[in-house]
Amino acid sequence: MKKIILTGNTGCGKTTLCQRLHGHVIAYKKTQAIETFDQAIDTPGECIENRGLYRMLLVTSVDADVIGLVQDCTNEDCYFPPSFGSVFAKPVIGIITKVDIAKNAEDVKKAREYLLAAGASTIFEISSTENIGIEELQSYLSADE
Repeated sequence: MKKIILTGNTGCGKTTLCQRLHGHVIAYKKTQAIETFDQAIDTPGECIENRGLYRMLLVTSVDADVIGLVQDCTNEDCYFPPSFGSVFAKPVIGIITKVDIAKNAEDVKKAREYLLAAGASTIFEISSTENIGIEELQSYLSADE
């Protein structure tokens, strides 16, 4: 299974996704520092919210096979600059979270546009709490390249 590093703003669902992917109990936990799971690296939201911390993402991404840009579809803001994914020498995917509580399809569409502009090549729509789209993401991470 490919190891993925997840980056996105605070509260977008990175930790919950890591918990779901690894079969842990889903429980809120504010990530204060980079946390490593068997097949994932969870980063604090501050890493994308503060440009000065981009270097931390770049250095930590060396230990990953895939870069996961995480966008909460219920959040109107996007913290990924255009072509952000191009700084990584690895595949970049987009993960739209909280699709189960989107107000409408337009919110999911806007999140998709944000991720495409940031450089995501493949996009997954998920809900970690409702287990929507998780199997598709796991299949992608398990596939041989």
